[in-house]
Amino acid sequence: MSSDNDRKTPVEIAVARHRRWWLAIVVLLLLAVVYYLVFVNQYVVAFKSQSDHFMHGSIGSETATGPPYWVFKALPVMYADKLGPEGWSRFGFLYEKPDDDLPIGVSRRVVSGVERVWLNCSVCHVGTYHLPGDPVRHLIPGAPSNNLRLQEFIRFFIDVGRDPGFTADALVATIDSPKVGGDLNIFERLIYRYVVFPRVKSAFLDLGTQLDFVKRQEDWGPGRVDTFNPYKALQFNFPMDEAHISGAALNGSSDYPAIWRQRPREGMNLHWDGNNDSVAERNLSAALGAGVTPVTVDRASIARIEDWMWDLPPPQFPAAAKIDQAKAAQGKMLFLHYCADCHGFKDANGYSYDRQRFTQLGKTVPLAEIGTDVGRWTSYTENFAAEQNLLYAGYPWRFNRFHKTDGYANHPLDGIWARSPYLHNGSVPTLRDLLEPSAKRPSVWFRGSDEFDLAKVGYRSDQSAGGDLFRYDTSRPGNGNAGHEGYRYGTELPDAAKDALVEYMKTL
Repeated sequence: MSSDNDRKTPVEIAVARHRRWWLAIVVLLLLAVVYYLVFVNQYVVAFKSQSDHFMHGSIGSETATGPPYWVFKALPVMYADKLGPEGWSRFGFLYEKPDDDLPIGVSRRVVSGVERVWLNCSVCHVGTYHLPGDPVRHLIPGAPSNNLRLQEFIRFFIDVGRDPGFTADALVATIDSPKVGGDLNIFERLIYRYVVFPRVKSAFLDLGTQLDFVKRQEDWGPGRVDTFNPYKALQFNFPMDEAHISGAALNGSSDYPAIWRQRPREGMNLHWDGNNDSVAERNLSAALGAGVTPVTVDRASIARIEDWMWDLPPPQFPAAAKIDQAKAAQGKMLFLHYCADCHGFKDANGYSYDRQRFTQLGKTVPLAEIGTDVGRWTSYTENFAAEQNLLYAGYPWRFNRFHKTDGYANHPLDGIWARSPYLHNGSVPTLRDLLEPSAKRPSVWFRGSDEFDLAKVGYRSDQSAGGDLFRYDTSRPGNGNAGHEGYRYGTELPDAAKDALVEYMKTL
């Protein structure tokens, strides 16, 4: 029995109630902090050097698009029958070192307590080459990717989503297998089984629905991308069935561009068709293509990459000692006569991007005049440009520079040796081939080797070249190799003059 001495006084009751309130407040604050740290705040790997940040830094694509790290690691093991021992390299992904955990162009970000991975800028902008007789592969940061097979990468995810064998049991077992090494605990297995897997499966199925039109497209092959058709479907839900898009517009695949020396390009008509003259807008738009959204984009990260490529120098020709200087001097004068007004010029003072001196540099040439394949140009429409200009509404960086043009743009040719194949759709394998009229250019050739042809300037394109080759047929929609020919373009010059032009372009 309690006595009156055990009974709490009114003051003690008030103090106890006060303590309970404070305890409740502290617990709520701690829960709020934990919730913020785990489910709201995001964590990225920081890189000290700008080039490492370009290669591996996150731009915000993981948040909306990226699968969990362990799913990305497990898929090549689950589907070894499709990817083989190459894993993600099957799709042209590159590794700086053989034992690197993730390829170049795949970054990490912890979102809602789960580490996720997805693409950054470098996946499309690191090229490779090796010299004849030398197996060492060289990376060129900032060069167009000549290896990435993005269409096949997309098709793989679509197929995985539709595969009845892609189950939670199979995924968890693969993650825990020695080849992947996930070693999930009981709690993590439950999360992967009942939360992660259903979301991943649903995302792959949705991708298959949105990008179903990809199966009707011509094969892109390595080093090419359809920049805007997937963009239309994923960002704006454009209908992409046969009733809404023509065969020409459906096949607008083109080569990736180089991204060095962006400062002098500000104000020029950018992209192959010159649809924007702002480097910043072009970059943010490209980031959307890598998987960011206007909500998830990491502006600070992209700004750091922009700063890096603003003055990134183009790579030097890899065999400078083999350049015939006498021919190059002859070619320099020919280039000044035939090419400089559209593409700028390099002399002892460096590359000149002076648009007062070279009046057509950075401008578009009407289709009827340039005569190159219409696919890429047709795929970009006025309606799409209008939709693009609504992106980032409410922010100071809202798009307002996208527009439809009448043709393809003239770009500077700095580092042109590292940007093969040529023309916007990569339909001509070498610079020397480009100086021939289209009737004499290769009509069927092979992309995929990164062995460099030092004489003709470009990758080897014969069937005996090493690598995973793709048969490029210029008669297929979007693959045409005509245009950029005639007197004005130097294709009527004698062979010796063409050789001299190529020799000079090695120096750009």
